[in-house]
Amino acid sequence: MNAQPILGSLNALCLIGLVVAQMTIVPGPSTTTLSLSTPSIDTNCSAVNTSFCEVCLPGMFSNNATESCFCCSNGSCTNSSDCLPCPVGHYQPLAGQQSCLPCVPGYYTNFTESAVCRACQPGYYSNETGAKACRGCAKGHFASHQNSSSCEPCPSGSFCKTSACIACAACPAGEEAVDVASVECVPCQPGKFKGPSDQRCRICSPGDYQMKWGGASCDRCPEGHYCPGPDLNPVECPQDAFCPAGSTEPRYCMETFFRKAGDACEFAPLTIVLLVLSSLIGVLVITILFLKQKQRCGRILSAHSPLLSEQKSPRKEYGTHCDAEPVYTGW
Repeated sequence: MNAQPILGSLNALCLIGLVVAQMTIVPGPSTTTLSLSTPSIDTNCSAVNTSFCEVCLPGMFSNNATESCFCCSNGSCTNSSDCLPCPVGHYQPLAGQQSCLPCVPGYYTNFTESAVCRACQPGYYSNETGAKACRGCAKGHFASHQNSSSCEPCPSGSFCKTSACIACAACPAGEEAVDVASVECVPCQPGKFKGPSDQRCRICSPGDYQMKWGGASCDRCPEGHYCPGPDLNPVECPQDAFCPAGSTEPRYCMETFFRKAGDACEFAPLTIVLLVLSSLIGVLVITILFLKQKQRCGRILSAHSPLLSEQKSPRKEYGTHCDAEPVYTGW
């Protein structure tokens, strides 16, 4: 079988594909036209049984042994005399092309003559074109999906202490990460706490205290003590004061007038004496006022009834004013 017709058919097919690949769309003001790029001339021809040189189309190379043009395979390109493998960071998925393509951000290729680019794995990224390799995310950053072109910082309340993190971890109870892109968590200060569901350390409520670093909860101030601050130890209650559980300060009975008696306040002796004297003074004042009122009524009665006043006959008042006129109802 003669191989020349077969080679001619292959070259014809490659020629058709290259012509289509070389057709580019050139946008105009109002219409669109097609232009065909001019092929480069290959002058590297065989000197045996050759009367003239033929032109190899772009993307094809000449072979002196067969005196024919061949398509460059995928992963390579031509320099008018031979096919060259695509360099690292570049690829070519089609055959018979003149140049290789750089890998876009988020992808890479670390070997030559590559037909495709590989996607960066989670935890890695590539932010440049023609990348030869992906880089791991720095500490405090993460990339949760493939083909990432950048890494994201860990949000507040989470951390990542290694490189190439896929996700950030939440701070445990008693610790917090205030800033974004945190590499580690710091324990809560005394007087503060952080539960499992909290994002930040919180100050203990009034009447509670916390003396340790990294506390997950606060303690209630015990009975018989008071807690003036959340980061201070409970203080023993004075003997003359009350300190129920959760007290922030001691409670005293009113000085001078009251005194502590068990769990309650009672009157002091001085208070009892003052109450007795006040009662006596009140009775005396009421008696004096009553006597003055009686004398006043007597004077008014004498002014309205001079005969009765001269005879000095006693008269009793029953529910009437002292200067009221007598009323006769008959027998």
